Amino acid sequence: MATEAGDRRKLKALRRGYLAEYRAALCLLLKGYRIVAMRHRTKLGEIDIIARRGDLIACVEVKARRSAEDDVFAVTATAQRRIRAASDLWLAKQPDFNRLSVRYDIVTVTPWGWPRHLPDAF
Repeated sequence: MATEAGDRRKLKALRRGYLAEYRAALCLLLKGYRIVAMRHRTKLGEIDIIARRGDLIACVEVKARRSAEDDVFAVTATAQRRIRAASDLWLAKQPDFNRLSVRYDIVTVTPWGWPRHLPDAF
């Protein structure tokens, strides 16, 4: 019984995370970004969203919490290192990598609010 309830909670959290990522992607699209990848996984880490506008690549961490302040503090130094390492691997595979500049952003998603985009967050 306890594992069944735990499985339901995990599934609900996973769905909430996916929905938050899609809401964040929509926010970025409306700001003129092109979504290059979502949930990009490497052996060193994962990037929730890779977005591009011109020669700027935004590696975006999406956080869904009850308040935006909780979201920002949820991106730990360890998570930042993993995102940077994953972005280095992704960039190395891009044919125009020498022209690209990279920025690390956070998009905070609260239950009933519009996603907040925090450029150059770390």
